[in-house]
Amino acid sequence: MQKVIFVCLGNICRSPVAEGIMLHLNDKHNLNWTIDSAGTANYHVGEAPDRRTIANARRNGVDLSPLRARQFRTEDFKKFDRIFVMDKNNHSNVLKLANTLEEKNKVELLLNVLHPETDMEVPDPYYGGEEDFEHVFQLVWSACEKLAINGIR
Repeated sequence: MQKVIFVCLGNICRSPVAEGIMLHLNDKHNLNWTIDSAGTANYHVGEAPDRRTIANARRNGVDLSPLRARQFRTEDFKKFDRIFVMDKNNHSNVLKLANTLEEKNKVELLLNVLHPETDMEVPDPYYGGEEDFEHVFQLVWSACEKLAINGIR
């Protein structure tokens, strides 16, 4: 069984989209993975994803309504095989919490799944419009679908 967590800043836009998509693909492909998401900041702990994120995901057939924001914890390094972050700031913030090289090696930018070693970032749609939420959904969908098909390496 593979265990994966997706991390962004507040855990209300990008990382819950990734969690929801991966949960959807987990069911679709009978993967039996452990999937979660978290934020590096504690701004929204206990809150549902952003309403625009929920609406966009719903239009794409993914239900995010049960998800609630939480903050990334050092224990997550032990619980998860891979930690996929959405941007370089998240990457840096998560690495600061790592205690070992093994833990640091678990952390990767999500879009490196699609474009290895390019360190492309998933843009934060929070201050954008509907098209920004759709763009993020499609980027994250593509990365998660590749993970579902190829597994975590």
